[in-house]
Amino acid sequence: MTDEIIMTDSENVKNVLNEFPNALKNVKDNAPLTFCITNFVTVTDCANAALAIGASPIMSLGAEEGGEIVNIANALVINIGTLNQNQNELMRNSANQAKEINKPIIFDPVGAGVSGLRNDMTKEIVENYPLTLVRGNMSEIKAIAKLIKLNENNDAAGKGVDVAESDVISKDTLEINASIVKELANELNTVVIASGPIDIISDGKFTFGLDNGDEMMPLITGSGCMLTTIIGSFVGANDALIGGITACALMTVAGENAADYVRKNDLGTGSFRTFLIDNLYKLDAEELIKRANLFEINI
Repeated sequence: MTDEIIMTDSENVKNVLNEFPNALKNVKDNAPLTFCITNFVTVTDCANAALAIGASPIMSLGAEEGGEIVNIANALVINIGTLNQNQNELMRNSANQAKEINKPIIFDPVGAGVSGLRNDMTKEIVENYPLTLVRGNMSEIKAIAKLIKLNENNDAAGKGVDVAESDVISKDTLEINASIVKELANELNTVVIASGPIDIISDGKFTFGLDNGDEMMPLITGSGCMLTTIIGSFVGANDALIGGITACALMTVAGENAADYVRKNDLGTGSFRTFLIDNLYKLDAEELIKRANLFEINI
């Protein structure tokens, strides 16, 4: 059944791949100011990842300045990895201003489904703000669907901030997971990205899979947070669907290159983190088009 829903040479795939050069150029030429409200565990890596691709990151912990920064930013990234009262207010103030002036909002529901605090904040953000893109692992995406009663019977089960084993995206689970992602994208009128061994990206109309990346990527903290920040930078300079897919391809191919170098030189995960950022800086459109295993999911 899975083979029947995968289309590797569709016109839509070709069109997306052809947009990679423009998407990369738009980021480098415009250096989009990406306002990241992210967690303290990964804030430095997120900033360095954005700088590596040519964007301009800005971070804040001050609730009173959120609206002012949104006014000059190209995109707002909200990551709920380490919540506290002050950060919650910063998120609200920033999202309210982004809604008021129509700035893109990119949401990373880290650990959604794990605690009441995270669930409440996730539900508040999803229901009150016009999200441009949502990026999480499959457990987090399923948790959102359950919170908004889109699919109350799903078996969403997070494992801390990591994906549950039962939610790992594979060829065997591709169809059912892609259906959830597409349905959520339709319901929220946004682009939804579920990251995993295979990434699923949908705007509710078109749904794509991306089969790139390396098993070393989840062995460092922050790879998902870095991806969301990169996505925010791309969305700040591009169409959300094209920007999201390009960012995923860039991150996963950079991960493949970094892991290959680390293994060849008998290094470890600390080196992998460094070479991941190096490859985000070095990758060009020609290699990205050649290496991206992008396909359309016919559901």
